[in-house]
Amino acid sequence: MKAKPILISILIYLPSVLLAVFYVPTALDKLLDPHQTGKIVQSSAVMLTAGIFILTGLALFYYHKTMLWGVTMLSLYMLPVIGIHLYKGKPAEVLMLILMSTLFAAYIRKPEVFERN
Repeated sequence: MKAKPILISILIYLPSVLLAVFYVPTALDKLLDPHQTGKIVQSSAVMLTAGIFILTGLALFYYHKTMLWGVTMLSLYMLPVIGIHLYKGKPAEVLMLILMSTLFAAYIRKPEVFERN
């Protein structure tokens, strides 16, 4: 009988863990190679700041009490990225799905935050 609560916990946190597959490599790429070319903003300071912003948002997202702050930070990062992709004519559908997945994972973990009174 104890397998059911464990399975529910795994299913609740699985989408949140899978988001790290996208956000961590993106942040590390910005931190380890800040002198990227072909970007709209080619400043290494902006790339370093973006990498730190993503990792901070992800850390806040995983901590239960600050999850809403983390979701906000990750969404604030993803919205301009989607806009830049649309501006350059690049496909942005995958980025939109990642943004929706971030919001969905937060809703699964803490649905009471998203309810209106």
